Amino acid sequence: PPKKEFCCKAAKEHDIPEDLDKVLENKVMETVSDLYYINMSVVEMMCLDGTDGEGIVSKSVASHSDLIPGVYEGGLKIWECTFDLIDYFSEAEIQFTNKTVLDLGCGAGLLGIVALRGKADKVHFQDYNGTVIDEITLPNAVANCRSEGNRTGSGDDRKASKPPSKRPKKAECLPDALTKCRFFSGEWSEVSQLLLSSNKPFSKYDIILTSETIYNPDYYGALHDTLARLLDKNGRVYLASKAHYFGVGGGIHLFEKFTVERNVFRTSIVKIIDKGLQRCIMEMAFKDSS
Repeated sequence: PPKKEFCCKAAKEHDIPEDLDKVLENKVMETVSDLYYINMSVVEMMCLDGTDGEGIVSKSVASHSDLIPGVYEGGLKIWECTFDLIDYFSEAEIQFTNKTVLDLGCGAGLLGIVALRGKADKVHFQDYNGTVIDEITLPNAVANCRSEGNRTGSGDDRKASKPPSKRPKKAECLPDALTKCRFFSGEWSEVSQLLLSSNKPFSKYDIILTSETIYNPDYYGALHDTLARLLDKNGRVYLASKAHYFGVGGGIHLFEKFTVERNVFRTSIVKIIDKGLQRCIMEMAFKDSS
């Protein structure tokens, strides 16, 4: 059968520019959960002026929608389940030290940035849209890696470090943490193909993090196969989702049922958040893993 349109977005690796000042140029910084992130509305205004090659901002504005299947998959917005997962990392004391981590459907990239802060060995970021990677994910990673140099501890000490100003100090060389990062755009199966066939050394991921990526049941096959191809045999997936996505039909229980039928992973709901619309965190591991 012919592939659906959303399968056709080719994968691309986005290089980290040498001039990090340019990455943060004209960006306005905010903080949340002690993480720096780019103000989205400023990015959207700039993209409407023509810096968005994919045209996703104008299409999103014109259609009054945060999701346009096969065109724009929501990466300009930070979705609430991202914060559920960040909270869960602390509660469950998830260890990222020396781990290889993928932030799948990363959007702002906050999950991957938390893993980077947790001393992960490598962190890769993937989003459907290249505009999201260039205008949001990469700048967020740069801002947080730069600020890392000002940090002398954790907890309350961190709050004392100042966010990068609109014109941050010149970077003489790539901050250490940034050298651990790679950035990819494109549809999931295309990105996994790129990684697995690349000349660059590639080791499968110890941890895959993904938030609010199971809203559309049409994507379940591609997501499941990507996780199966890229996760290390003893790796873990941490997936955050609403119980149900009204209007698109997906949700945690439907995806769990899909996964059980495939019989590749074992799944467990490790946390339920009952404030407002119910939200859940699921852990996945291969059935034959230790």
